[in-house]
Amino acid sequence: QVQLVESGGGLVQAGGSLRLSCAATGDIFSPHVMGWYRQAPGKQRELVAVITSGSTTTYTHSVKGRFTISRDNAKNTMYLQMNSLKPEDTAVYYCYVRHWDTNYWGQGTQVTVSS
Repeated sequence: QVQLVESGGGLVQAGGSLRLSCAATGDIFSPHVMGWYRQAPGKQRELVAVITSGSTTTYTHSVKGRFTISRDNAKNTMYLQMNSLKPEDTAVYYCYVRHWDTNYWGQGTQVTVSS
């Protein structure tokens, strides 16, 4: 069974930084797609960043230049480095993995950015 475990969320002031981690355990190697989604209260879940097995990255416009997604295939772990955080980044962040035709989701980690 595959499980995704997020960590690294917390409370920071505007302009601060956090690094989120997502560790994949189970029978999975070099997932085809790994990414981060986020959902704020009362809003729809949105894609934040994606990285493929070939290390191609894609970001939503609002985080370009501030967030960096990366992966360590040897550890089956994905990271999201978040710099210059803004209050509008406040949300629950979810790890996402797609391998072949199967999707996996983490439990979510809370990120709160104060003014």
